Amino acid sequence: MSRTRPSLLRAWWPATVWLIMIVGESTDYMSSEHTESALYGILTWLFGQINLYDFLIWHHYLRKTGHVIGYAMLCLLLYRGFRMTFGGLRIWERSSAAMAWVGTFIVASLDEWHQSFIPSRTGTYRDVILDSTAGLVALLLLYLWVRRAGPKEPEPVNQASADAGA
Repeated sequence: MSRTRPSLLRAWWPATVWLIMIVGESTDYMSSEHTESALYGILTWLFGQINLYDFLIWHHYLRKTGHVIGYAMLCLLLYRGFRMTFGGLRIWERSSAAMAWVGTFIVASLDEWHQSFIPSRTGTYRDVILDSTAGLVALLLLYLWVRRAGPKEPEPVNQASADAGA
């Protein structure tokens, strides 16, 4: 095993754990009805009576935020795995980013397809679009961060000042 290319286990365990979490969240136990009743019970126990209508709106957006965060993180972890497996030493690898986004789209599609067979869940193409867009935005933010924080080009050396210093 070379020092520049880690083992597959080291490259892929974070993405694998995240995929297992997504599969678990795709079950009946994490359906809106179950999370709604559990969360509503906890919040009313902590804070007293809560307007149910306001809670339902808040709950909907909380679940969609979970989609965005979950699939953005999945895309970044897939990027990490592809870059560590196939990429070079550069921090930003375009081919790894493309494979990570395609992988995110495939997982989102399979997740929604799976949910369409569960009576308490709904599989919708809108969630596939939301999840895929979250992955794309995460990659864009990573790219912008790498460009901003990455190594800078060295300043050209002026030959006259270099000769004077010698």
